[in-house]
Amino acid sequence: MKTETLLPLGKLDPGLRAPDVPLDVTSIGNAAVQVEALGYDALVVEETKDDPYQLLAMAAVATTTLGLGTSVAMAFPRSPTVTALSAWTLQKASGGRSILGLGSQVRGHIRRRYGMEWSAPGPWMRDYVGAVRSVWRCWQDRTPLEYESEHYSLNLMVPLFDPGPIAHPRIPVHIAAINPNMCGVAGEVADGVRLHPVCSPRYITEVMAPAVARGAERAGRDAGNVEWCMKPLVATAPDKTALADVARTVRERVGFYLSTPAYQAAFDVHDWTDEAEQAAALSKAQRWDEISAIVSDEMLHTIATVGTYDQIGGLLAERYGPHIDRIEFSIPVNTPGDGEQLSAILVELGEAART
Repeated sequence: MKTETLLPLGKLDPGLRAPDVPLDVTSIGNAAVQVEALGYDALVVEETKDDPYQLLAMAAVATTTLGLGTSVAMAFPRSPTVTALSAWTLQKASGGRSILGLGSQVRGHIRRRYGMEWSAPGPWMRDYVGAVRSVWRCWQDRTPLEYESEHYSLNLMVPLFDPGPIAHPRIPVHIAAINPNMCGVAGEVADGVRLHPVCSPRYITEVMAPAVARGAERAGRDAGNVEWCMKPLVATAPDKTALADVARTVRERVGFYLSTPAYQAAFDVHDWTDEAEQAAALSKAQRWDEISAIVSDEMLHTIATVGTYDQIGGLLAERYGPHIDRIEFSIPVNTPGDGEQLSAILVELGEAART
């Protein structure tokens, strides 16, 4: 598996409150250099509290070999042409090291946070990726921009807004997916699928992989060429005493996901539909503190990987190695010993291979 990380190293965002260590955007260049030195394959940035393209641009000019990717950036609130330009610029700045990871976001956020009309996300994402690639082809191949679909009609590109060809025009596009419809779209049009932390190996095997294969078949593609990328939910610490505190935070995060209807399918496969409905009811009542009590130990250890530093690499490799090409993982690095520990775990993860 290739290894990726968010920043700050060891980030643990419980979802229900602010993370203990926020990201310092002014230090992104130095942090990226550290990530490269530790032996990571890529630094990824999610679109939550900061603009991912700006952060990755700063990381690009500070590093030389480190892969860079959005994990993920919101697609629908941006015009495909705007996204195409952001990714094109990042690809130029990084010398061809970038990955464009796109996410759809749920209906409430599209309507109430971004102020846009909602449409079925699967067909919308299919059209979106097609539109982005059409813009890239126009710039790289010097051909007229012509893209017609249900959601986009693009046919204007004047010289003032045409950046022209670049040295590394092949930008992999990954799609964040959890439900079968979006998995199918990823199989049809994407270079990779980025999995949500609630996706257990069973859910990957029984629901996601068949859906990706069906999508690939529809498009006449080889599903084996789709890269699988996992952002696992991890509870880890140097020793069992510290691990207990971290596990409580991770239990909160599982509860947060359990209460979100968009993720229910990943819990349904384990027969936790009733628990998901209870958690959703508590979230609607704003009774957030009560949700984690619904998360049993079985659920915690099924959705999250829990272990001390000397265990966690082996546990993650065993759990996800057969299914995943890229895995996101880190621990805080405050001393040289921490860095050595993390690098050793990355080596262990790197030896696992998808079957």
